[in-house]
Amino acid sequence: MANIFVVDRGSRADINVFKADRESHADLNVYVVDRKSQGRGDELWFFVDRESQADTEIFYVNRESQADLVVYFVDRKSQAKWRKGHKLKNRLS
Repeated sequence: MANIFVVDRGSRADINVFKADRESHADLNVYVVDRKSQGRGDELWFFVDRESQADTEIFYVNRESQADLVVYFVDRKSQAKWRKGHKLKNRLS
């Protein structure tokens, strides 16, 4: 899931994602890396410019109830981790 492309419609997405404003609400803490080669696993994301470069396509939803996955973007790589046992964890790993 490391290389991420943001699509403009939920129907085109692999996963609908809600960005939490508090870490305690998240299923997954995500750290955004600077280079494509650093993106790996579920926790370290690199945003690609082209859909063809993506491992996973996501769509940001406006409500948590619409999301398959709730993420919180962290400032340090060491904070990136799964926070809750989530139904997607096994599918993404």
